[in-house]
Amino acid sequence: MRLRKIIKTLADAYPGAATELKYKTPFQLLVAVMLSAQCTDQRVNMITEKLFTRHHGPEDFAMLSEEGLASEIKSCGLYRSKSRHIIETSRIIMGRHGGQVPGNRLDLERLPGVGRKTASVVLSVIFNEPVMPVDTHVFRVSKRLGLTSGKNPVEVEHELLNLIAPEETGYLHHCLIAHGRKICTARKPRCCVCPLISLCPRKGFDHAHCPG
Repeated sequence: MRLRKIIKTLADAYPGAATELKYKTPFQLLVAVMLSAQCTDQRVNMITEKLFTRHHGPEDFAMLSEEGLASEIKSCGLYRSKSRHIIETSRIIMGRHGGQVPGNRLDLERLPGVGRKTASVVLSVIFNEPVMPVDTHVFRVSKRLGLTSGKNPVEVEHELLNLIAPEETGYLHHCLIAHGRKICTARKPRCCVCPLISLCPRKGFDHAHCPG
């Protein structure tokens, strides 16, 4: 079956694929994912390396001023709104959830600045829930491979969940991201070195960026 071959090929190509965001606690992952909107994981890690040495949990972030936190995260996009959301989210976690990151989608998505994708990442990575976060890489790669045809991330998410076994969702999510970052990039896909070339409906559609 073509799907099984794709999954095996990705697993072989990206053994141990996991989130590249650095964190020590569920709350720190939540903050890192919130910061990652319109910002690379590398940039987020540079910010949180210092940020998390100064402020550890929601009890610390809840005490910060928006201006103060904004100044610490200003090297990432949308830093003012992210600062406000992180502080508001920290206060809600302390006031309503006993200082713990909630483990269900409804409560997560009620937090300021936490959308469906962010909630799904937390549910997948921290709580091992069989969800499929769909970012730009997952959206692009799954469609290029002909696995999905949805017009938006939610449609693609549902299509993938209907195709993939629950125990494979988390790992495949990270494999698709890795493949999208390293090979199947948005503007310059490296089809000539793609391990999935024989399984791709658009096989070899772009040789312009291949050597020789």
